[in-house]
Amino acid sequence: MNGPVLRVVVGVACAGVPTLLASSWVGGASTRLSKIEAGEAVDEGPGEEKAAIASAADEGYCNGDLRKILRRVLQSCGLLGSGEVRGCQPVQAKNVATMTGADFNALFLPLNQRAGIIQFEKDSADLDPGDTALLDKVFADQRGASYFFVVARSSPEGSTDHNRELSQKRADAVMGHLRGTFNDPDLDREVGLLWLGEEYAQLDEDFCGWKRSGAADKCKPKDINRSAFVAWIDCRL
Repeated sequence: MNGPVLRVVVGVACAGVPTLLASSWVGGASTRLSKIEAGEAVDEGPGEEKAAIASAADEGYCNGDLRKILRRVLQSCGLLGSGEVRGCQPVQAKNVATMTGADFNALFLPLNQRAGIIQFEKDSADLDPGDTALLDKVFADQRGASYFFVVARSSPEGSTDHNRELSQKRADAVMGHLRGTFNDPDLDREVGLLWLGEEYAQLDEDFCGWKRSGAADKCKPKDINRSAFVAWIDCRL
């Protein structure tokens, strides 16, 4: 092959290298994005810095469904670092979870030793000393976790609109107590509020054995759903 022809061939080959690399990078990025959206772990390359994992993270517990919910809560329910907690209303909560209420509740079963259920009196959003004692204990048990969920509910008595408002007041009461008790500058980036009213993810009596602030004889479905579920959650996203 003569000189001019060889130079042309080499030039064409070199010009194609960036295109091939770009295609490879785009393809790799697309695969990683798909894995992230599916809630799967993403392997970093040998030259990439791995994402930090908090000491409390439990990769076995943090399955794909929980990662999806956590990511949607971060995006939709006020954990974006804006300093303004918005929370998620019942209709939004269904979109956040994209699963049945029973399946949503089942995700938290492995947390039964760390979570708490703050029970309220009928038609009330006031915290009593038993409520605040349990809330303080659960919140103080952070163990390096990054996100604190407050999932407030109401029992079916009363109108749907009233119960939505009541469950929001219960979530706000928990947040208000945390603000007044803990000097935590990251509170607005840590606490995700969901208020579910009576419409979604009602608790059943299987949760009566959890740490809760209600009396031993107050665990009928109507009792345990006058409540706010609280727990630290940490998953690698």
